[in-house]
Amino acid sequence: MALCKIGATNVHIGPESLQCGMDASNGRKDMNANFKEPSFRESVDLMFNRAVAVMDLPPGLEEKIRVCNATYTVRFGVRLRGQIQTFTGYRSVHSEHMEPVKGGIRYALGVNQDEVEALAALMTYKCALVEAPFGGSKGGLCIDPRDWDEDEMERITRRFAYELIKRDLIHPSQNVPAPDMGTGEREMAWIADQYARMNTTDINSRACVTGKPLNAGGIAGRVEATGRGVQYALQEFFRDPRDMEKAGLTGSLDGKRVIVQGLGNVGYHAAKFLAEEDGAIITGIIERDGALVNADGIDVEAVHQWIVKNGGVTGYPDATHVPDGAVVLEEECDILIPAALEGVINLTNADRIKASVIVEAANGPVTAGADDILREKGVVIIPDLFANGGGVTVSYFEWVKNLSHIRFGRMQRRQEEGRHQLMVDELERLSADAGTGWTLAPGFKEKYLRGAGELELVRSGLDDTMRAAYQSMREVWHSRDDVPDLRVSAYLVAIDRVAASYRAKGL
Repeated sequence: MALCKIGATNVHIGPESLQCGMDASNGRKDMNANFKEPSFRESVDLMFNRAVAVMDLPPGLEEKIRVCNATYTVRFGVRLRGQIQTFTGYRSVHSEHMEPVKGGIRYALGVNQDEVEALAALMTYKCALVEAPFGGSKGGLCIDPRDWDEDEMERITRRFAYELIKRDLIHPSQNVPAPDMGTGEREMAWIADQYARMNTTDINSRACVTGKPLNAGGIAGRVEATGRGVQYALQEFFRDPRDMEKAGLTGSLDGKRVIVQGLGNVGYHAAKFLAEEDGAIITGIIERDGALVNADGIDVEAVHQWIVKNGGVTGYPDATHVPDGAVVLEEECDILIPAALEGVINLTNADRIKASVIVEAANGPVTAGADDILREKGVVIIPDLFANGGGVTVSYFEWVKNLSHIRFGRMQRRQEEGRHQLMVDELERLSADAGTGWTLAPGFKEKYLRGAGELELVRSGLDDTMRAAYQSMREVWHSRDDVPDLRVSAYLVAIDRVAASYRAKGL
Protein backbone atom coordinates (compact mmCIF):
# COMPACT_ATOMS: atom_id res chain seq x y z
CA MET A 1 0.00 0.00 0.00
CA ALA A 2 1.35 3.44 -0.93
CA LEU A 3 1.17 6.51 1.28
CA CYS A 4 0.34 9.79 -0.43
CA LYS A 5 0.97 12.91 1.67
CA ILE A 6 -1.46 15.72 0.94
CA GLY A 7 -0.94 18.79 3.10
CA ALA A 8 -0.86 17.68 6.72
CA THR A 9 -2.89 14.57 5.98
CA ASN A 10 -1.70 11.12 4.94
CA VAL A 11 -3.98 9.30 2.53
CA HIS A 12 -3.54 5.54 2.15
CA ILE A 13 -3.79 4.38 -1.42
CA GLY A 14 -3.89 0.74 -2.43
CA PRO A 15 -2.34 -0.73 -5.59
CA GLU A 16 -5.72 -0.57 -7.31
CA SER A 17 -5.61 3.21 -7.00
CA LEU A 18 -2.34 3.71 -8.83
CA GLN A 19 -2.71 5.28 -12.22
CA CYS A 20 -0.45 6.21 -15.10
CA GLY A 21 -0.94 9.97 -14.71
CA MET A 22 -2.41 10.56 -18.17
CA ASP A 23 -4.13 13.92 -18.57
CA ALA A 24 -7.45 13.01 -20.19
CA SER A 25 -7.78 16.40 -21.79
CA ASN A 26 -4.64 16.33 -23.92
CA GLY A 27 -2.80 13.05 -23.39
CA ARG A 28 0.16 14.58 -21.54
CA LYS A 29 1.71 12.74 -18.61
CA ASP A 30 2.56 14.34 -15.34
CA MET A 31 4.67 13.00 -12.49
CA ASN A 32 2.27 14.51 -9.94
CA ALA A 33 -0.47 12.10 -11.00
CA ASN A 34 1.22 8.90 -9.82
CA PHE A 35 -1.49 8.53 -7.20
CA LYS A 36 -5.23 8.59 -7.46
CA GLU A 37 -6.72 12.05 -7.12
CA PRO A 38 -8.77 12.41 -3.93
CA SER A 39 -12.49 12.50 -4.64
CA PHE A 40 -14.42 15.71 -4.13
CA ARG A 41 -15.68 14.46 -0.77
CA GLU A 42 -12.19 13.35 0.26
CA SER A 43 -10.85 16.78 -0.71
CA VAL A 44 -13.41 18.52 1.51
CA ASP A 45 -12.50 16.22 4.42
CA LEU A 46 -8.78 16.75 3.84
CA MET A 47 -9.21 20.51 3.87
CA PHE A 48 -11.32 20.26 7.02
CA ASN A 49 -8.57 18.19 8.64
CA ARG A 50 -5.93 20.78 7.77
CA ALA A 51 -7.89 23.42 9.64
CA VAL A 52 -8.80 21.42 12.75
CA ALA A 53 -5.16 20.29 13.04
CA VAL A 54 -4.29 23.83 14.14
CA MET A 55 -7.40 24.26 16.32
CA ASP A 56 -8.07 23.17 19.88
CA LEU A 57 -11.36 21.32 19.47
CA PRO A 58 -12.43 18.35 21.61
CA PRO A 59 -12.34 15.22 19.41
CA GLY A 60 -16.04 14.60 19.90
CA LEU A 61 -17.02 18.09 18.78
CA GLU A 62 -14.63 17.91 15.84
CA GLU A 63 -16.29 14.69 14.67
CA LYS A 64 -19.79 16.15 15.18
CA ILE A 65 -18.95 19.10 12.95
CA ARG A 66 -17.28 16.97 10.27
CA VAL A 67 -19.89 14.25 9.72
CA CYS A 68 -23.07 14.60 7.69
CA ASN A 69 -26.18 14.38 9.88
CA ALA A 70 -28.44 12.61 7.40
CA THR A 71 -29.00 11.92 3.72
CA TYR A 72 -32.34 10.99 2.22
CA THR A 73 -32.34 9.04 -1.03
CA VAL A 74 -35.54 8.88 -3.04
CA ARG A 75 -36.39 6.89 -6.16
CA PHE A 76 -39.64 7.97 -7.76
CA GLY A 77 -41.46 7.26 -10.96
CA VAL A 78 -43.06 9.65 -13.43
CA ARG A 79 -45.11 8.52 -16.43
CA LEU A 80 -43.45 10.10 -19.45
CA ARG A 81 -43.54 9.25 -23.14
CA GLY A 82 -45.82 6.30 -22.62
CA GLN A 83 -43.92 4.58 -19.83
CA ILE A 84 -42.82 5.02 -16.22
CA GLN A 85 -39.41 6.67 -15.89
CA THR A 86 -37.63 6.20 -12.55
CA PHE A 87 -35.37 8.93 -11.17
CA THR A 88 -32.99 8.99 -8.20
CA GLY A 89 -32.62 12.08 -6.03
CA TYR A 90 -30.89 13.09 -2.81
CA ARG A 91 -31.26 15.65 -0.05
CA SER A 92 -28.44 15.80 2.46
CA VAL A 93 -28.39 17.68 5.77
CA HIS A 94 -24.86 18.21 7.00
CA SER A 95 -25.35 20.37 10.08
CA GLU A 96 -28.30 21.70 12.03
CA HIS A 97 -26.30 23.94 14.37
CA MET A 98 -28.62 26.60 12.93
CA GLU A 99 -31.97 26.13 11.25
CA PRO A 100 -33.28 26.15 8.65
CA VAL A 101 -30.56 24.40 6.72
CA LYS A 102 -29.72 25.86 3.32
CA GLY A 103 -28.37 24.51 0.06
CA GLY A 104 -29.07 24.24 -3.64
CA ILE A 105 -30.58 21.49 -5.74
CA ARG A 106 -28.57 20.46 -8.80
CA TYR A 107 -29.67 18.48 -11.84
CA ALA A 108 -26.86 16.47 -13.41
CA LEU A 109 -26.16 12.90 -14.45
CA GLY A 110 -23.12 12.78 -12.17
CA VAL A 111 -25.09 13.50 -8.98
CA ASN A 112 -24.35 10.94 -6.27
CA GLN A 113 -24.51 10.70 -2.48
CA ASP A 114 -20.83 11.49 -1.87
CA GLU A 115 -21.01 14.63 -4.00
CA VAL A 116 -24.20 15.85 -2.35
CA GLU A 117 -22.79 15.27 1.15
CA ALA A 118 -19.56 17.08 0.28
CA LEU A 119 -21.53 20.04 -1.09
CA ALA A 120 -23.71 20.06 2.03
CA ALA A 121 -20.57 20.25 4.19
CA LEU A 122 -19.30 23.17 2.13
CA MET A 123 -22.65 24.90 2.64
CA THR A 124 -22.31 24.57 6.42
CA TYR A 125 -18.90 26.25 6.39
CA LYS A 126 -19.91 28.80 3.75
CA CYS A 127 -22.97 29.95 5.68
CA ALA A 128 -20.89 30.27 8.85
CA LEU A 129 -18.20 32.27 7.05
CA VAL A 130 -20.61 34.81 5.51
CA GLU A 131 -22.69 34.83 8.71
CA ALA A 132 -25.91 33.63 7.13
CA PRO A 133 -27.97 32.00 9.93
CA PHE A 134 -28.31 28.59 8.28
CA GLY A 135 -27.00 25.08 8.61
CA GLY A 136 -25.71 23.28 5.53
CA SER A 137 -27.71 21.15 3.15
CA LYS A 138 -27.66 20.11 -0.51
CA GLY A 139 -29.82 18.23 -2.96
CA GLY A 140 -29.48 16.65 -6.35
CA LEU A 141 -31.36 14.73 -9.01
CA CYS A 142 -29.67 12.33 -11.44
CA ILE A 143 -30.96 13.78 -14.69
CA ASP A 144 -29.79 15.62 -17.78
CA PRO A 145 -32.32 18.47 -18.19
CA ARG A 146 -31.49 18.64 -21.90
CA ASP A 147 -33.08 15.21 -22.40
CA TRP A 148 -36.56 16.46 -21.46
CA ASP A 149 -38.84 19.23 -22.65
CA GLU A 150 -40.22 21.92 -20.34
CA ASP A 151 -43.51 20.19 -19.57
CA GLU A 152 -41.69 16.97 -18.68
CA MET A 153 -39.19 18.83 -16.51
CA GLU A 154 -42.02 20.47 -14.59
CA ARG A 155 -43.66 17.12 -13.86
CA ILE A 156 -40.34 15.60 -12.76
CA THR A 157 -39.47 18.61 -10.58
CA ARG A 158 -42.88 18.71 -8.92
CA ARG A 159 -42.73 15.00 -8.10
CA PHE A 160 -39.21 15.32 -6.69
CA ALA A 161 -40.35 18.32 -4.63
CA TYR A 162 -43.39 16.35 -3.41
CA GLU A 163 -41.13 13.56 -2.13
CA LEU A 164 -38.98 16.07 -0.22
CA ILE A 165 -41.81 18.32 1.03
CA LYS A 166 -43.78 15.49 2.64
CA ARG A 167 -40.70 14.69 4.76
CA ASP A 168 -40.09 18.36 5.68
CA LEU A 169 -36.92 18.36 3.56
CA ILE A 170 -38.34 21.48 1.94
CA HIS A 171 -39.79 23.83 4.53
CA PRO A 172 -39.42 27.57 5.34
CA SER A 173 -38.21 26.88 8.87
CA GLN A 174 -36.38 23.60 8.35
CA ASN A 175 -34.84 23.18 4.89
CA VAL A 176 -34.67 25.87 2.20
CA PRO A 177 -33.26 24.90 -1.24
CA ALA A 178 -31.98 27.22 -3.96
CA PRO A 179 -30.80 26.88 -7.58
CA ASP A 180 -27.59 25.06 -8.42
CA MET A 181 -26.05 23.56 -11.52
CA GLY A 182 -28.80 22.58 -13.97
CA THR A 183 -31.56 24.45 -12.12
CA GLY A 184 -32.70 28.07 -12.00
CA GLU A 185 -35.61 30.39 -11.36
CA ARG A 186 -38.01 28.19 -13.30
CA GLU A 187 -37.45 25.11 -11.16
CA MET A 188 -37.57 27.13 -7.94
CA ALA A 189 -40.94 28.60 -8.94
CA TRP A 190 -42.30 25.09 -9.56
CA ILE A 191 -41.01 23.91 -6.16
CA ALA A 192 -42.49 26.92 -4.35
CA ASP A 193 -45.85 26.36 -6.01
CA GLN A 194 -45.78 22.66 -5.16
CA TYR A 195 -45.11 23.49 -1.52
CA ALA A 196 -47.97 26.01 -1.47
CA ARG A 197 -50.34 23.40 -2.93
CA MET A 198 -49.41 20.98 -0.18
CA ASN A 199 -49.46 23.59 2.62
CA THR A 200 -52.37 25.84 1.74
CA THR A 201 -52.50 27.65 5.10
CA ASP A 202 -48.77 28.38 5.46
CA ILE A 203 -48.51 32.16 5.13
CA ASN A 204 -44.72 31.85 4.74
CA SER A 205 -44.86 29.29 1.95
CA ARG A 206 -42.81 31.43 -0.44
CA ALA A 207 -39.89 31.23 1.97
CA CYS A 208 -39.61 27.47 1.38
CA VAL A 209 -37.13 28.06 -1.46
CA THR A 210 -34.98 30.91 -2.73
CA GLY A 211 -33.81 31.90 -6.18
CA LYS A 212 -37.37 32.37 -7.41
CA PRO A 213 -38.40 34.79 -10.19
CA LEU A 214 -39.31 38.29 -9.00
CA ASN A 215 -42.98 37.75 -9.77
CA ALA A 216 -43.01 34.61 -7.62
CA GLY A 217 -41.47 36.11 -4.50
CA GLY A 218 -37.87 36.43 -5.62
CA ILE A 219 -35.52 39.31 -4.93
CA ALA A 220 -33.76 41.76 -7.23
CA GLY A 221 -30.11 40.83 -7.73
CA ARG A 222 -30.41 37.11 -6.96
CA VAL A 223 -29.57 35.92 -10.49
CA GLU A 224 -26.35 37.94 -10.56
CA ALA A 225 -25.53 37.35 -6.88
CA THR A 226 -22.80 34.69 -7.08
CA GLY A 227 -20.99 36.42 -9.94
CA ARG A 228 -21.35 39.78 -8.22
CA GLY A 229 -19.92 38.20 -5.06
CA VAL A 230 -16.85 37.06 -7.03
CA GLN A 231 -16.35 40.67 -8.14
CA TYR A 232 -16.66 41.98 -4.58
CA ALA A 233 -14.25 39.28 -3.37
CA LEU A 234 -11.60 40.41 -5.83
CA GLN A 235 -12.18 44.07 -5.04
CA GLU A 236 -11.51 43.38 -1.37
CA PHE A 237 -8.41 41.33 -2.23
CA PHE A 238 -6.96 44.26 -4.17
CA ARG A 239 -7.57 46.66 -1.27
CA ASP A 240 -4.73 45.19 0.80
CA PRO A 241 -1.11 45.47 -0.46
CA ARG A 242 -0.12 42.46 1.68
CA ASP A 243 -2.49 40.21 -0.23
CA MET A 244 -1.32 41.48 -3.60
CA GLU A 245 2.30 41.05 -2.58
CA LYS A 246 1.72 37.37 -1.81
CA ALA A 247 0.34 36.95 -5.36
CA GLY A 248 3.05 39.10 -6.95
CA LEU A 249 0.55 41.68 -8.16
CA THR A 250 0.33 45.44 -7.85
CA GLY A 251 -2.18 48.16 -8.66
CA SER A 252 -5.88 47.45 -9.05
CA LEU A 253 -8.18 45.26 -11.08
CA ASP A 254 -7.92 47.69 -13.97
CA GLY A 255 -5.98 46.04 -16.78
CA LYS A 256 -5.62 42.66 -15.09
CA ARG A 257 -5.82 39.67 -17.46
CA VAL A 258 -8.63 37.26 -16.57
CA ILE A 259 -9.48 33.76 -17.84
CA VAL A 260 -12.94 32.40 -17.01
CA GLN A 261 -13.78 28.71 -17.19
CA GLY A 262 -17.52 28.28 -17.68
CA LEU A 263 -19.74 31.09 -18.94
CA GLY A 264 -22.86 29.96 -17.14
CA ASN A 265 -24.70 32.19 -14.74
CA VAL A 266 -21.78 32.67 -12.33
CA GLY A 267 -18.95 32.96 -14.84
CA TYR A 268 -20.91 35.25 -17.13
CA HIS A 269 -21.83 37.77 -14.43
CA ALA A 270 -18.38 37.71 -12.81
CA ALA A 271 -16.62 38.30 -16.13
CA LYS A 272 -19.13 40.93 -17.24
CA PHE A 273 -18.88 42.99 -14.04
CA LEU A 274 -15.08 42.73 -13.83
CA ALA A 275 -14.69 43.91 -17.43
CA GLU A 276 -17.37 46.60 -17.52
CA GLU A 277 -16.99 48.06 -14.02
CA ASP A 278 -13.39 47.33 -12.95
CA GLY A 279 -11.51 47.48 -16.25
CA ALA A 280 -10.27 43.88 -16.22
CA ILE A 281 -9.41 42.31 -19.59
CA ILE A 282 -11.05 38.97 -20.28
CA THR A 283 -8.39 37.18 -22.32
CA GLY A 284 -9.91 33.68 -22.25
CA ILE A 285 -13.32 32.03 -21.98
CA ILE A 286 -13.52 28.24 -21.67
CA GLU A 287 -16.68 26.34 -22.52
CA ARG A 288 -17.76 22.76 -23.26
CA ASP A 289 -16.92 22.96 -26.96
CA GLY A 290 -13.53 24.62 -26.56
CA ALA A 291 -12.19 28.00 -25.57
CA LEU A 292 -11.89 31.52 -26.95
CA VAL A 293 -8.69 33.52 -26.52
CA ASN A 294 -7.86 37.10 -27.40
CA ALA A 295 -5.01 38.98 -25.72
CA ASP A 296 -6.74 42.30 -26.45
CA GLY A 297 -9.89 41.27 -24.60
CA ILE A 298 -13.14 39.45 -25.32
CA ASP A 299 -16.60 41.03 -25.31
CA VAL A 300 -18.32 38.93 -22.63
CA GLU A 301 -21.84 40.03 -23.52
CA ALA A 302 -21.29 39.25 -27.21
CA VAL A 303 -19.99 35.77 -26.37
CA HIS A 304 -22.92 35.19 -24.02
CA GLN A 305 -25.40 36.07 -26.76
CA TRP A 306 -23.52 33.84 -29.20
CA ILE A 307 -23.76 30.88 -26.79
CA VAL A 308 -27.49 31.48 -26.27
CA LYS A 309 -28.03 31.45 -30.02
CA ASN A 310 -25.58 28.72 -31.07
CA GLY A 311 -25.20 26.50 -28.00
CA GLY A 312 -21.43 26.97 -27.71
CA VAL A 313 -18.45 29.16 -28.52
CA THR A 314 -17.50 27.42 -31.77
CA GLY A 315 -17.61 29.85 -34.68
CA TYR A 316 -17.48 33.02 -32.61
CA PRO A 317 -15.77 35.50 -34.96
CA ASP A 318 -13.87 37.92 -32.71
CA ALA A 319 -11.51 35.54 -30.90
CA THR A 320 -9.35 32.51 -31.62
CA HIS A 321 -11.10 29.20 -30.98
CA VAL A 322 -9.09 26.51 -29.17
CA PRO A 323 -10.77 23.07 -29.52
CA ASP A 324 -9.15 21.68 -26.35
CA GLY A 325 -10.40 24.21 -23.83
CA ALA A 326 -8.55 22.61 -20.90
CA VAL A 327 -5.18 23.86 -22.17
CA VAL A 328 -6.37 27.47 -21.82
CA LEU A 329 -6.48 26.95 -18.04
CA GLU A 330 -2.69 26.88 -18.31
CA GLU A 331 -2.33 30.15 -20.21
CA GLU A 332 -0.63 33.20 -18.73
CA CYS A 333 -3.05 35.42 -16.80
CA ASP A 334 -3.32 37.39 -13.60
CA ILE A 335 -6.63 35.92 -12.43
CA LEU A 336 -8.13 32.51 -13.23
CA ILE A 337 -11.82 32.00 -12.42
CA PRO A 338 -12.97 28.34 -12.60
CA ALA A 339 -16.76 28.71 -12.56
CA ALA A 340 -18.05 25.30 -13.67
CA LEU A 341 -17.28 21.84 -12.28
CA GLU A 342 -15.30 20.27 -9.45
CA GLY A 343 -11.73 19.11 -9.91
CA VAL A 344 -10.80 20.95 -13.12
CA ILE A 345 -7.46 21.92 -11.55
CA ASN A 346 -5.88 18.73 -10.28
CA LEU A 347 -2.66 16.75 -10.02
CA THR A 348 -2.40 16.43 -13.79
CA ASN A 349 -2.30 20.14 -14.58
CA ALA A 350 -1.60 22.06 -11.35
CA ASP A 351 2.13 22.52 -11.98
CA ARG A 352 1.37 24.14 -15.35
CA ILE A 353 -1.09 26.74 -14.02
CA LYS A 354 0.39 30.22 -14.55
CA ALA A 355 -2.24 32.41 -12.90
CA SER A 356 -1.24 34.56 -9.95
CA VAL A 357 -4.68 34.35 -8.32
CA ILE A 358 -7.34 31.65 -8.61
CA VAL A 359 -10.88 32.55 -7.58
CA GLU A 360 -12.98 29.44 -6.97
CA ALA A 361 -16.33 30.60 -8.33
CA ALA A 362 -17.38 26.93 -8.62
CA ASN A 363 -17.51 24.45 -5.75
CA GLY A 364 -14.30 22.43 -5.43
CA PRO A 365 -12.58 23.31 -8.74
CA VAL A 366 -9.15 22.81 -7.15
CA THR A 367 -8.48 19.39 -5.64
CA ALA A 368 -6.65 18.90 -2.35
CA GLY A 369 -3.55 17.60 -4.15
CA ALA A 370 -3.47 20.50 -6.58
CA ASP A 371 -3.92 22.92 -3.70
CA ASP A 372 -0.53 21.92 -2.28
CA ILE A 373 1.24 22.31 -5.60
CA LEU A 374 -0.25 25.73 -6.28
CA ARG A 375 0.55 27.02 -2.79
CA GLU A 376 4.19 25.98 -3.20
CA LYS A 377 4.24 27.89 -6.50
CA GLY A 378 3.00 31.03 -4.75
CA VAL A 379 -0.45 31.05 -6.33
CA VAL A 380 -3.05 32.68 -4.08
CA ILE A 381 -6.37 30.82 -4.04
CA ILE A 382 -9.51 32.66 -2.96
CA PRO A 383 -11.46 29.59 -1.81
CA ASP A 384 -14.95 28.50 -2.87
CA LEU A 385 -16.00 28.63 0.76
CA PHE A 386 -15.87 32.40 0.44
CA ALA A 387 -15.67 33.26 -3.26
CA ASN A 388 -19.07 31.89 -4.29
CA GLY A 389 -20.80 32.89 -1.06
CA GLY A 390 -22.73 35.65 -2.84
CA GLY A 391 -25.47 33.23 -3.83
CA VAL A 392 -26.36 32.09 -0.31
CA THR A 393 -25.99 35.65 0.98
CA VAL A 394 -28.63 37.03 -1.36
CA SER A 395 -30.71 33.88 -0.81
CA TYR A 396 -30.70 34.87 2.86
CA PHE A 397 -31.98 38.33 1.90
CA GLU A 398 -34.73 36.73 -0.20
CA TRP A 399 -35.73 34.43 2.67
CA VAL A 400 -35.96 37.43 5.02
CA LYS A 401 -38.02 39.32 2.41
CA ASN A 402 -40.45 36.40 2.10
CA LEU A 403 -40.86 36.15 5.86
CA SER A 404 -41.35 39.92 6.27
CA HIS A 405 -43.77 40.07 3.31
CA ILE A 406 -42.47 43.42 2.08
CA ARG A 407 -40.06 44.54 -0.61
CA PHE A 408 -36.76 46.02 0.59
CA GLY A 409 -36.77 49.81 0.27
CA ARG A 410 -40.53 50.18 0.03
CA MET A 411 -40.92 51.92 3.39
CA GLN A 412 -37.93 54.28 3.35
CA ARG A 413 -37.00 55.08 -0.26
CA ARG A 414 -39.16 58.17 -0.79
CA GLN A 415 -38.46 59.47 2.71
CA GLU A 416 -34.76 59.18 1.95
CA GLU A 417 -35.22 61.08 -1.31
CA GLY A 418 -37.15 63.81 0.53
CA ARG A 419 -34.36 64.33 3.06
CA HIS A 420 -31.78 64.54 0.29
CA GLN A 421 -33.95 67.05 -1.58
CA LEU A 422 -34.01 69.29 1.52
CA MET A 423 -30.21 69.26 1.62
CA VAL A 424 -29.85 70.08 -2.09
CA ASP A 425 -32.44 72.89 -1.87
CA GLU A 426 -30.62 74.42 1.10
CA LEU A 427 -27.25 74.27 -0.64
CA GLU A 428 -28.67 75.94 -3.74
CA ARG A 429 -30.37 78.64 -1.61
CA LEU A 430 -27.16 79.44 0.24
CA SER A 431 -25.28 79.67 -3.07
CA ALA A 432 -27.91 82.04 -4.52
CA ASP A 433 -27.95 84.25 -1.38
CA ALA A 434 -24.16 84.54 -1.39
CA GLY A 435 -24.11 85.34 -5.10
CA THR A 436 -21.19 82.98 -5.68
CA GLY A 437 -22.65 81.37 -8.79
CA TRP A 438 -21.69 78.03 -7.31
CA THR A 439 -23.59 75.07 -8.81
CA LEU A 440 -23.69 71.34 -8.20
CA ALA A 441 -21.60 69.16 -10.52
CA PRO A 442 -23.47 67.75 -13.54
CA GLY A 443 -25.26 64.53 -12.67
CA PHE A 444 -24.61 64.85 -8.93
CA LYS A 445 -28.09 66.07 -8.08
CA GLU A 446 -29.82 63.23 -9.91
CA LYS A 447 -27.59 60.58 -8.33
CA TYR A 448 -27.78 62.04 -4.83
CA LEU A 449 -31.54 62.42 -4.86
CA ARG A 450 -32.24 58.89 -5.98
CA GLY A 451 -33.23 56.74 -3.01
CA ALA A 452 -32.02 53.17 -2.72
CA GLY A 453 -34.36 50.54 -4.15
CA GLU A 454 -34.26 46.81 -3.60
CA LEU A 455 -31.44 46.13 -6.06
CA GLU A 456 -29.20 48.81 -4.56
CA LEU A 457 -29.88 47.57 -1.05
CA VAL A 458 -29.19 43.96 -2.02
CA ARG A 459 -25.89 44.93 -3.66
CA SER A 460 -24.95 47.01 -0.63
CA GLY A 461 -25.69 44.13 1.74
CA LEU A 462 -23.77 41.68 -0.45
CA ASP A 463 -20.75 43.98 -0.68
CA ASP A 464 -20.73 44.48 3.08
CA THR A 465 -21.03 40.72 3.66
CA MET A 466 -18.21 39.81 1.27
CA ARG A 467 -15.93 42.48 2.73
CA ALA A 468 -16.54 41.38 6.31
CA ALA A 469 -16.05 37.69 5.49
CA TYR A 470 -12.82 38.35 3.61
CA GLN A 471 -11.49 40.57 6.40
CA SER A 472 -12.13 37.79 8.93
CA MET A 473 -10.10 35.39 6.75
CA ARG A 474 -7.37 37.96 6.09
CA GLU A 475 -6.87 38.65 9.80
CA VAL A 476 -6.25 34.97 10.54
CA TRP A 477 -4.09 34.49 7.42
CA HIS A 478 -1.70 37.32 8.24
CA SER A 479 -1.59 36.85 12.02
CA ARG A 480 -0.83 33.13 12.37
CA ASP A 481 2.30 31.33 11.21
CA ASP A 482 0.48 27.97 11.18
CA VAL A 483 -2.09 29.18 8.61
CA PRO A 484 -0.54 28.83 5.15
CA ASP A 485 -3.31 30.20 2.96
CA LEU A 486 -6.79 31.69 2.70
CA ARG A 487 -8.47 28.29 2.45
CA VAL A 488 -7.24 27.09 5.83
CA SER A 489 -8.06 30.53 7.21
CA ALA A 490 -11.63 30.33 5.85
CA TYR A 491 -12.15 26.88 7.38
CA LEU A 492 -10.76 28.06 10.71
CA VAL A 493 -13.16 30.99 10.88
CA ALA A 494 -16.14 28.89 9.76
CA ILE A 495 -15.47 25.87 11.98
CA ASP A 496 -14.90 28.11 14.99
CA ARG A 497 -18.31 29.72 14.45
CA VAL A 498 -20.03 26.35 14.02
CA ALA A 499 -18.33 25.08 17.17
CA ALA A 500 -19.51 28.15 19.07
CA SER A 501 -23.10 27.43 17.97
CA TYR A 502 -22.90 23.85 19.16
CA ARG A 503 -21.41 24.91 22.48
CA ALA A 504 -24.28 27.38 22.93
CA LYS A 505 -26.65 24.43 22.48
CA GLY A 506 -24.88 22.61 25.30
CA LEU A 507 -22.80 20.17 23.23
